[in-house]
Amino acid sequence: NPKAVDVLKGVDGGLLPDANGRDGDPSGQKESDGKWQKPRISRKSLMKCCLVKWIIASAAPQGSNSADSDLELSMVRHQPEGLEQLQAQTKFTRKELQSLYRGFKNECPSGLVDEETFKSIYSQFFPQGDATTYAHFLFNAFDMDRNGSIRFEDFVIGLSVLLRGSVTEKLRWAFNLYDINKDGYITKEEMLAIMKSIYDMMGRYTFPCVKDDAAFEHVEKFFQKMDRNRDGVVTIDEFIETCQKDENIMSSMQLFENVI
Repeated sequence: NPKAVDVLKGVDGGLLPDANGRDGDPSGQKESDGKWQKPRISRKSLMKCCLVKWIIASAAPQGSNSADSDLELSMVRHQPEGLEQLQAQTKFTRKELQSLYRGFKNECPSGLVDEETFKSIYSQFFPQGDATTYAHFLFNAFDMDRNGSIRFEDFVIGLSVLLRGSVTEKLRWAFNLYDINKDGYITKEEMLAIMKSIYDMMGRYTFPCVKDDAAFEHVEKFFQKMDRNRDGVVTIDEFIETCQKDENIMSSMQLFENVI
């Protein structure tokens, strides 16, 4: 897919302005001593927001004005909330929401995204591995009402939490991802399933190299610390409290949360 390849070339660059309003670098290159340098394709750089890259890469040319975008919002089959309401519900600017919506609409004209679309996105961005299982888990985390499709407003509210949310908000979202059956608890088996799906997606060609038993080792370490009362499950309070107090877990959690 040429579009995916073009985006991957800039995988280490920001495609949206940051929270302070500074413009992202669509080329993915950073300036150092007056020279442009191509980013290294590392595990960290791969774990930028693939979902944002996907919809921004699909956005129409930046010629549409606000009125056009508002009109577009009213024409989809499953009409999302107006831009003003979404701006109040998220930490995105109006301009960012317009760009996100243009790309979303071009890829999903019905106004809904399904699980197969998630699998297609991640297979493009992680061709060196098998992204199918992780895409399934991530889709379920966005699909809160479990109806098999995600509306634009739910999609962009989730992205807002992941990209601009507080530490607690991000941890709550991560807990929901790990809680596969949505019963309010994380089991060791659920955590291992998520970890294995991430390592499967990353494949063998990331830097640094990933050991075969790395997922199991991560789960054993995390679970021992998180399951404070040793009842075999991790509650959201245990999860948040342990993560916030342990710098090693926070750095590891951040690594995995960013595979979005």
